[in-house]
Amino acid sequence: MAQINVDVNGRPYAVGCEDGQEAHLQELARMFDQQVRQISQDMGQLGDTRLFLMGALLLADELYDARARLAALQAEVSRLQGERSRVETRAVHALEGAAARIEKLASEGA
Repeated sequence: MAQINVDVNGRPYAVGCEDGQEAHLQELARMFDQQVRQISQDMGQLGDTRLFLMGALLLADELYDARARLAALQAEVSRLQGERSRVETRAVHALEGAAARIEKLASEGA
């Protein structure tokens, strides 16, 4: 297990993570630090616990919105796949009908 130091709101914190996940954890900490610093600028110094809670709630809100957008996009993909299937079925029927008419014309001309 790896151990790294991350800075949040100017304070260092030692955090453990799986080996190989250090860069990912650093990026997550950077995102959280940005949230906390923005809250601190907007609302003043609230204390670490309150700042961290507000930062976590804002990130949770972003996650909630992202999940809602993902669900909407997945529903749209499903709808489009169904539409594509219906269009393909109509195209197959049209081609079969055209082939039948061509065969009929060919047999009449022979």
